[in-house]
Amino acid sequence: MSDNLPIVEDSADKFLCVRCSRHVKTCCQTSEVYATPGDVLRIAEFTGRDDFYEYRVPDDPVHLQEDGDPIWIENVIRPDGTRRVLQRQPDGDCTFLGDAGCALPLETRPLICRIYPFDYTADGLRDELAHGCPMELLPAGQSLLQALDIKRSDAERWHKQLYAEVLTERNANEMRANP
Repeated sequence: MSDNLPIVEDSADKFLCVRCSRHVKTCCQTSEVYATPGDVLRIAEFTGRDDFYEYRVPDDPVHLQEDGDPIWIENVIRPDGTRRVLQRQPDGDCTFLGDAGCALPLETRPLICRIYPFDYTADGLRDELAHGCPMELLPAGQSLLQALDIKRSDAERWHKQLYAEVLTERNANEMRANP
């Protein structure tokens, strides 16, 4: 998303993430999006491209700390301190962020994007949602999960898939380190 975009009046009929991106910088604009090996295959199949990710050291060193999830650190972070993330546009936006939100269909998006706003560790989804969504954009009486149309059961399924794919990282990293 660019600062040069015309200002579009917010309305309740627009998807929450689109309204959010017009209100504040979103996770798609400020975060590095980790992509599992399975995410890469799904996105490549959908787009016909394989040039949409890179390996880089996290911008925020907090992503290199264990934070109660050693499985993540042991498998996602490579020996050189990098991890696979989606490339970003020059303004910092995710390469797949467009004027109408994510250009990828839900079942093609990276698993961490599908799970958001649930916060999680390898042990499962946490009861409290992650912070970041501007709650003031929600219509009166509507919860964040209703607005995003995300069910906990879907997030649990994606969480299980995420960690199954994260575990494949370690095998790939070990094979690279010990040819």
